Amino acid sequence: MTERVWFVFGGGGTGGHLFPALSVADVLSARCGGVDVSFLCTQRPMDAELLRAAKVEAIPQSVRPIPSRPWQWPGCLLRWRESVGLCRRLFAQRRPAAVVGAGGYASGPPVHAALRMGIPTFLLNPDAVPGRANRYLAKRRGLAGIFAQWEVTRDHLPAAAPVIVTGCPVRRAFREVRRSDVPAIVQSFGLDPGRRTLLVTGASQGARTINEAMMRLAGTLNFAGWQVLHLTGPADADRVGAAYARAKSSLGMWRFHGRVLAFTERMAEAVAAADLIVSRAGASTLAEIIAAGKPSVLVPYPYHRDQHQRHNATVLVSAGAALLVDDARNAEMNANRLGSVLAPVLADDERRTAMAEAARGLDRVDSAERIADRLLSAVEHSSERSPDGDLPAHPPVLSRQTA
Repeated sequence: MTERVWFVFGGGGTGGHLFPALSVADVLSARCGGVDVSFLCTQRPMDAELLRAAKVEAIPQSVRPIPSRPWQWPGCLLRWRESVGLCRRLFAQRRPAAVVGAGGYASGPPVHAALRMGIPTFLLNPDAVPGRANRYLAKRRGLAGIFAQWEVTRDHLPAAAPVIVTGCPVRRAFREVRRSDVPAIVQSFGLDPGRRTLLVTGASQGARTINEAMMRLAGTLNFAGWQVLHLTGPADADRVGAAYARAKSSLGMWRFHGRVLAFTERMAEAVAAADLIVSRAGASTLAEIIAAGKPSVLVPYPYHRDQHQRHNATVLVSAGAALLVDDARNAEMNANRLGSVLAPVLADDERRTAMAEAARGLDRVDSAERIADRLLSAVEHSSERSPDGDLPAHPPVLSRQTA
């Protein structure tokens, strides 16, 4: 009987870290018989919920982000050591075929442990500019590959870093919506299939500054012929809903119509319903917009130290697939900036069509498959000797399934 093999993904804390890794895990499970997948994740409830829904084992770690206050560093170091110890014990009990760091602080301990134990180790890096965790891990010797979404990532890593440009894996649902299904999808969101749809979305918790800008624009910008599907996050749903109701009452439904949702699990359908998207610029979000071939207006999150969302957005803007609005962190200024960019593109069908075509030109349809191929190849050719000497040299041989 063929022994089952184990792939481990380390990371979490946001859907942007988990969704690309889950896409790769799906391909590995479909390609090979006898595959188990586990995620060494954070203790945040969102990780457990997403992984439970995906029917994947979640193993939470106590590791925390590096705090800005020096007196909190000893506690952070203790949690790091606890998490590395957990990973080493797990990997000693059962050797993974490969370990993949999916990004964020929770990727550090499993990648660190795997490298020390001679296990084939990779990083997923969908951001144009790697975050702190990936920049640190990319310097480690023995790393088998860094899967990047874009070529520009090479410029922000050591020259010797094993960067492999694969694109960013996207959930299959974003590619499976048929154009003929879109009118019914629009209607299922309580909207009119005869009108164009502007999708406004932040991260899973929403984007306060975008929400406040749209509240002001609802009563002033010309939305004739359009409707808004706004995913606000739970904190702002009532406020935005009330502002939209006032705009609709004073202007009439033809001048403004909006549907407010705190959150939707039907994100692929929401994107498919859109004729234009206003969004933050997280790497996996942009990969989903690209996969769906949608024009977008991007408002990068302004508080990251390395401004990685702005760097992500720049890739799409340079390709002609998106327009950029810098978040001024001030509601009135943001409304003015967003309105001045939105107004002309709402009125220009040809421009939106060209932007959509440019987005499709950035798409890499087989990202998850290419990453899975690399993982399987590395597993089959892994070294015959573990540096620690306490583990078998090879994981069990994989049985690949053919279509």
